[in-house]
Amino acid sequence: MFDFLKNHLFGVEAFFERSLVLTYALPQEQLATLIPPCLTLDTFQDKWAFVAVAMVQTKGLRPKGFPAFMGNDFFLIGYRVFVRYQSQTGRNLRGLYILKSETDKPKMQLMGNTFTHYDYSTTDITQQANEPYLEVSSQKSKLSIKVNLAEEATNLPSASPFDSWKEARRFAGPMPFTFTYLPQKKQVILIEGVRQNWRPRAVEVINHEVGFLEQRGFANAQLANAFVIENVPYFWKKGRIELWKSL
Repeated sequence: MFDFLKNHLFGVEAFFERSLVLTYALPQEQLATLIPPCLTLDTFQDKWAFVAVAMVQTKGLRPKGFPAFMGNDFFLIGYRVFVRYQSQTGRNLRGLYILKSETDKPKMQLMGNTFTHYDYSTTDITQQANEPYLEVSSQKSKLSIKVNLAEEATNLPSASPFDSWKEARRFAGPMPFTFTYLPQKKQVILIEGVRQNWRPRAVEVINHEVGFLEQRGFANAQLANAFVIENVPYFWKKGRIELWKSL
């Protein structure tokens, strides 16, 4: 009855204290069935498609225009596929399609599942910052990530399909748009993100275990890149709905 509330009816703003994103490469055939028909995979060398695991410490997350004291601090984990969408005006838009979202607080789960289609659940999340290392872990989600923040990484992960960090940066996220598809109405919701001072820094990954990938049967996923950004204001615009017509 109130499903319309999920359609991103208002803008949202937050401050990203830190966003750590690990991107994994998979043969595109493995991801093709996970995205709706209105989207296509954003591929590399017409072979690889990508899943990003984004771990974000937010501060002051709130509806756009609300005073800062009304914001909330949450840790968010998002599992997203890199995709493309051709808009009604013919624009070829790059973006992300959400497979699953996790947070450290029930309040965010409630808010996220009331006002978005991002499938939030609450999990245990632990952060440990012992310079120069950062560790993010969750027993419930079977997640264990450790990276070295000391200096910008010079070597790509050994299994990365990219030949350079310049290539890898194209799949570092976040993308300009996030897309949601409503199959019963054949509608696409476009959520545009606006960021400031976005300067991703490549980091060395010491350890990476992601239970979500194993649960989805992606045990063969190859770590393609890892980037961190810090202290960035971020803003999501109100969702825009388009009617999708298949060709």
